[in-house]
Amino acid sequence: MATVILVGVLALVVGGCVCVVWAARGGPRWVRAVSAVTLAAGGMVRASKGSGRGGGQRGDSDD
Repeated sequence: MATVILVGVLALVVGGCVCVVWAARGGPRWVRAVSAVTLAAGGMVRASKGSGRGGGQRGDSDD
């Protein structure tokens, strides 16, 4: 059952990425809507990772 859920989530992620690329090339209105939702979800994930322990920063060495 968990495998089916993970495959479904993966399909949604891949579909969202396809819509982002398609919308950048001037796709139909529904593709631009899915693209906006995908980008908003990505922004929320990025924001939640940054507010956790350690701030999500790695490699703070002086090169």
